[in-house]
Amino acid sequence: MSVRRETLELHTARPFGIARWTHSTYPRTFVTFESGGVTGRGEAAPNAYYGETVATVAAVLPLLAGALTDGWDWDGLQERLGARMPGGHPSVKCALETAAVEWAASSAGVPVWRRLGLSPAPILESSFTVGLGPLEDMRREAREAVARGHGVLKVKLGTNEDEAILEALREEAPGVALRVDANAAWTRPQVRRMLGVLDAARVELLEQPLAAGDLEGHAELRRLSSLPLAADESLHRVPDVPRLAGAFDGVNLKLAKLGGAAAGAGGRAAGPGAMMGCMIESSRGIAAAHLAGLCDGADLDGALLLGDDPFTGLEWQAGRLARPTGVGWGVEWR
Repeated sequence: MSVRRETLELHTARPFGIARWTHSTYPRTFVTFESGGVTGRGEAAPNAYYGETVATVAAVLPLLAGALTDGWDWDGLQERLGARMPGGHPSVKCALETAAVEWAASSAGVPVWRRLGLSPAPILESSFTVGLGPLEDMRREAREAVARGHGVLKVKLGTNEDEAILEALREEAPGVALRVDANAAWTRPQVRRMLGVLDAARVELLEQPLAAGDLEGHAELRRLSSLPLAADESLHRVPDVPRLAGAFDGVNLKLAKLGGAAAGAGGRAAGPGAMMGCMIESSRGIAAAHLAGLCDGADLDGALLLGDDPFTGLEWQAGRLARPTGVGWGVEWR
């Protein structure tokens, strides 16, 4: 029985910008659990906003890997991980748990979704994210996404040009569903000024407009507008979900942030309006789409934004993701 790791730098096809930063390179650590000649793989996608980096992953992985003693008991792995390190490092815990889940499924010769007792859900539609950048680049990206058949676009905002950006992208994509994610960059006066703009652009969902800790501001916004609000930065742990209910209509569940599949399922069970989301991850990480059938929506385009996805196996057709049929997560190294 062994746990191995390999860190690769993934690169987006174009610089990917949100209100806080713009990056093109994303270090990701891939964990392989092997026992009895069977392997399972997981991906750690750290995010510095939540206190994780590729360096912290390398530092804590040897300690946490010792909790992975029985691939069949992946359900109890969360308890063992918590006993070794009660708080923090969710992407490492996610990588280890998803490696154990795949190992158990591969040992049984079945896909992960069957090992989890899920049904072969219908093809799932995910949003495609247009990152912040020069306006003409954003226009082009929206235009190209629509040409590929994407019917739901999520637009990153949080600049002084938000109104112009939103108007331009609605012009480029008049027929698609449009969502907005401000990544906690707006102030209360800004969001009030933007409400009319959001309505005019027929935006169907607004994700994390205000600072993570401003639950009062989000609650006030819910009273002012009928536009559904989704929490992202305000959600750090599954126990946060009930506390957010008065300020948001739903939550964006990211397994790398919450600590794994069990945590994601727990977040869904805590209330309605859950959307399965992701970081910038490879197709291995986006295999979390297996769980998205438990949610009311999906934002699983992380691998589509890459120019060098190291895995193959996920099938996308016009913005819709089908559950892989292969054993385990259904993806393989290129």
